[in-house]
Amino acid sequence: MTQDRYRVAVDVGGTFMDFVLMDEDTGAARVEKIPSIPDRLHEQFLKGIESLDVEIDSIQQIFHGMTVGVNALVQEKGAKVGLLTTKGFRDVLEMGRGGRKPVYNFLHQSAPPLVERFLRLEIPERMTFDGEVLTPIDLEAVDTQVDLLLARGAEAIAICFLHAYAQPAHEIAARQRILARHPHLPISVSHEIASEWREYERTSTTVLNAFIQPTVQTYLTNLETELKDANYTRSLAIMQSSGGVVDAKTAGRKPIRTLMSGPAGGVIGAKFLCDRLGYANVICTDVGGTTYDVAIIEEGRVLERSQAEIAQRPILGSLIDVISIGAGGGSIAWLDHRGGLQVGPQSAGASPGPVCFGRGGTEPTVTDAHLTLGRLDPAYFLGGRMQLDTEGARAAIEKKIAAPLGLDLQSAAQGIVSIAETNMANAIRSKTVERGLDPREFVLLAYGGGGGLFACSVAEELEVPKVIVPNAPANFSAWGILTTDYMEDEVRTKVMPFDAAHIAGALATMNELETRAANGIGQYGFAAGDIERVKRFDLRFENQEYTITIDLEDAWQDAASILEGARQRFVESHIRLYGHGEPDAPLELVSIRCRAIGRVRAPEIAPMPERPQGAAMRQLDVYFPRTGKAVPTDVFDRETLSAGQIVTGPAIINEWTMTTIVPPGWQSTCDTFGNLVLEPTL
Repeated sequence: MTQDRYRVAVDVGGTFMDFVLMDEDTGAARVEKIPSIPDRLHEQFLKGIESLDVEIDSIQQIFHGMTVGVNALVQEKGAKVGLLTTKGFRDVLEMGRGGRKPVYNFLHQSAPPLVERFLRLEIPERMTFDGEVLTPIDLEAVDTQVDLLLARGAEAIAICFLHAYAQPAHEIAARQRILARHPHLPISVSHEIASEWREYERTSTTVLNAFIQPTVQTYLTNLETELKDANYTRSLAIMQSSGGVVDAKTAGRKPIRTLMSGPAGGVIGAKFLCDRLGYANVICTDVGGTTYDVAIIEEGRVLERSQAEIAQRPILGSLIDVISIGAGGGSIAWLDHRGGLQVGPQSAGASPGPVCFGRGGTEPTVTDAHLTLGRLDPAYFLGGRMQLDTEGARAAIEKKIAAPLGLDLQSAAQGIVSIAETNMANAIRSKTVERGLDPREFVLLAYGGGGGLFACSVAEELEVPKVIVPNAPANFSAWGILTTDYMEDEVRTKVMPFDAAHIAGALATMNELETRAANGIGQYGFAAGDIERVKRFDLRFENQEYTITIDLEDAWQDAASILEGARQRFVESHIRLYGHGEPDAPLELVSIRCRAIGRVRAPEIAPMPERPQGAAMRQLDVYFPRTGKAVPTDVFDRETLSAGQIVTGPAIINEWTMTTIVPPGWQSTCDTFGNLVLEPTL
């Protein structure tokens, strides 16, 4: 037994903070869940670790997935940002792309820029697209404009000069000039935050980083101080949207990397688990209190993207391709102006929460509907820690939904659940069917606090043949964070023909990016020989606007094999996505990407202990659409099930953090590691 035998992950969600303690010696995991209280996150963080009942100095490392940055962005509670940009480009942030995404909504208004015009100032300087100096930078103008921004109340500075992705010299000079006069002023520069083209998106990303940086940096600094005071002196690893971790110092400088850290942890955990279970095609679904998150693992590879949008504002960067919709347990059911039933995206959140929580909520939610249908045991919620108010939930649905629509209570409650499930299925279709992927060739991994309540119904609608509910599913994203590695991404836009005449220049740039990424990982103590590299090209057909990212294989050892292999892979991807692709058409290389990975020791997955088969604890009357009425349904305690035990629906499998529904026509089998494998029998 080693002294440093524990690893801890903490995932802060909008409703709960999830904790997982893993024993390095045995692979056994212990979970805890406490409410998220926004103004007491530090206190709740330490409280949750204390509840794991281990000495904090026996913890080898703490991994942290957080929502501090994304909450600050969504709520627009960040720093007052001043923007320095190239002369003539002051209004890029406000003009945006000019298009209207909801094309039929003529009243649509884009989100206003986070930086008002009086805080957007210009600097005489100019680079060409290939990095040549067209106009030298005026550093005296930098002094003048920064003084003006500070006088107008700016608390952080964002610098985004034209074509800085190709040549950052002017941004570097401006930052050095500012820091010489204002050494403690937070500064975000675009070539470090988003070293890619597309002026609007790059400016937006840099501004957003500056907007949330003081908040995130203060949170992480205070957290590290409190952990140190509690006798934890090791590093704090922060989860990134890309699926890797960095140290707290890096996350504090580049908090834009952390916006989707919670969902990313779940997807990385899904890949780790499913690799060991032998599933290459996986639909990852995370049902929380506020959102339903979907990501895809195709042929063992997590699908990623290089651009996202949060609160109607674009962000450039490497991140796992996750779609989030407002369909969680706390999603509110309401009637629109036509009297039609809607579910979400509004959420009751953690406070006041669903009506059945008894904390002052008045609006009926999806959780209230499940309770009304009998699918939640009011005396067993959270392992008996919380008693649910069944009558309150029924009354809210009756008053707000059933009576106005002229429905009986059960039909109204089932309608709420059915709409939520349809929204979930459509979210999955957007990541599979719309990309040429067949959901019937995938398994569905369901986790999050509500994953087991919806999994079979959603899978049935999509004809997905198998559902997996992992151990401690409500804490699965936190467990997934334990499986992550240190990761650094470098990217540079460098538009050129993808041919033999230009490939040498592309490979030289790749070598430069590889060195920078590997050096970033090396600072965490990894030897150069232990650092893995992933190399990618963003390719497109000549004269196209957008690109497809292609992984380069290690087996492609020379320029000729890279040209041939990347072209073939690009054309295959183009055909799958768009239905056509000319093998011999001219290609262009747009961006070059390199990822360096420092592998952390993979956790063990402990097999189930041997025990006799568990019997049903009791019965509940549960309503199912297939039966059209409430039927007696066996209720099992998941902790009593044995390996290989089959539970035939209708049934409910309870655990203290989640409820799994086994509908009529389905069965659940407990595998060797304790995962529930659900399959239709009809």
